[in-house]
Amino acid sequence: MALDGFVVAALTHELKSKLCNGRIDKIYQPEADEIILTARSGGKNHKILLSTNSNYPKVHFTNSSKENPATPPNFCMVLRKHLLGGRIIDILQPEFERMIKLVIESHDELNILKSKELIIEMMGKHSNIILVDSETNKIIDSIKRIPFDISRYRQVLPGLEYAMPPSQDKVNPLAIVTKDEFNSIIKSKDQRTSLYKAIYSSFTGVSPLISMEICYRSSIDENIILSNLDEEMINIIYNSFVDTINMTKTNNFNPSIYYDDTTGKYVDFSSINITHLHYYEEQSLESSSEMLENFYLQRDSKERMKQKTHDLRKSVSIKLDRLYNKLSNLNKDLKKAHEAEKYKLYGDLITANIYQVVKGQEEAELTNYYDTDYSTVIISLDKRLTPAQNAQRYFKLYAKAKTALSQVNHQIEKTKDEVNYLEQILISIDQCTHISDIEEIRTELEETGFIKRRISKKGMSSNQNKKSNYLKYMSSEGFEILVGKNNKQNDEITFKVSSKDDLWFHVKDMPGSHVILKQNDKTTGNSSILQAATLAAYYSKGKNSTKVAVDYTERRNVKKQSGAKPGMVIYDNYSTVLVDSDDKSIANILRQNL
Repeated sequence: MALDGFVVAALTHELKSKLCNGRIDKIYQPEADEIILTARSGGKNHKILLSTNSNYPKVHFTNSSKENPATPPNFCMVLRKHLLGGRIIDILQPEFERMIKLVIESHDELNILKSKELIIEMMGKHSNIILVDSETNKIIDSIKRIPFDISRYRQVLPGLEYAMPPSQDKVNPLAIVTKDEFNSIIKSKDQRTSLYKAIYSSFTGVSPLISMEICYRSSIDENIILSNLDEEMINIIYNSFVDTINMTKTNNFNPSIYYDDTTGKYVDFSSINITHLHYYEEQSLESSSEMLENFYLQRDSKERMKQKTHDLRKSVSIKLDRLYNKLSNLNKDLKKAHEAEKYKLYGDLITANIYQVVKGQEEAELTNYYDTDYSTVIISLDKRLTPAQNAQRYFKLYAKAKTALSQVNHQIEKTKDEVNYLEQILISIDQCTHISDIEEIRTELEETGFIKRRISKKGMSSNQNKKSNYLKYMSSEGFEILVGKNNKQNDEITFKVSSKDDLWFHVKDMPGSHVILKQNDKTTGNSSILQAATLAAYYSKGKNSTKVAVDYTERRNVKKQSGAKPGMVIYDNYSTVLVDSDDKSIANILRQNL
């Protein structure tokens, strides 16, 4: 699963065919590590995503939209200053590396035509976007500045000369012409190295996936060590290597995603056919941009949501831990409070045997008249008190314990409600798909007093006020299924959107989303009920489990108690169904709603 030189070559070809001579109209920086360019070319507007995310660095055309900060970051302003209105005159892939260079001509403040290079390095945690002056090769600025204390080998700072990333002694595979050159490079490796490792560690842009493919096409075991290769094997490997490289030289690209049909999970992607993944399903796409957007869209969205919800999740988790500790202590207090009847018994027995007890005793062994076997009970005494005073002491302990029992039970119920509520909040945080989802949860927690209210900030982007709606699915029988992503949406679909005849679903005895199966004056079949129940289990704490119990009832049977927190309801007259909410079970529902 790597953005290798072959994918970058396909992207370079695709960008070049559509963007050359295009003009840059807009530049945004929606994330700290992302730039969005809009270029006008061939009578069309093209939106290009440049990402240096350490997990998913990439460059491709995109149709998705993101919210932009109210105040553009500094690097965005630098790009606007130097590139807005500029014309893209060339797009290159230097040395078959995981890099794309946009060569852009624009006029400076003196109306002199200048050439700049926007270089996107897609190399994991070392990914960067760097603006360079073509004439001087000096760095103007970069999205990530790399000073000496971060890297002794290569600094990226304004004013320094731009240098290519270290090649790690790898060779550009496009420059290999003869078998002898190929043989010499492979043989220079440690002879105990496996063949496929020797290939990907020798050539730039060749990933382990491509190396495995070269070996597979040659019908030679990829794990054979170099010392066991004979001349004939070298010839076969070389021919397979050349055939694979020629796909790039001739722009013979076939962007594809490989996925597990049983779970629907994406496994890998490539810009050329990967025949050794034949046991997976292959989804061919029209462009490498579409391939990358489809492959990374959901993952990238989840990763960024995880980052943006980190502080909120941490705050809720800390409060939950405190509530768990409080509940544990309350249960200990409850155990002590249950000794109330024992204290009353001791007081009664001392009173009944008042003349058998003498002041100064530390304990008394008395007959328990309340026991059918008339067993004896040893009762501890305070030797400083009279028998009557010892009896009164136990009656006071009894009264105190009875009062505590009532209060502790009340506190336990209250604490359990708060635990259930915050566990539901954590589920809602996991299901955020939009910045407004986070804001809805944060506002709810402020209103319920679990976190402090923020001081309102002026100049916040209007995009932050956009509403993210609940999820909508369609059952195989054509019935609409609604899923709330947080408590506000749960209340909305349950009490505002649904009708009383619709079916309401919720996972049994654990936090989860409200799910509505719309009836529309028709009777839904078992398939729709099972699919709605599966979604209720999937969007709950029982996600990725088997045999999850889900309750469902007509919406008329769902009530909200006075003073209940958002999303908290009671219901009756329900049925229960067991469903699986693992990836395999949910894949069919999600696939038919793509």
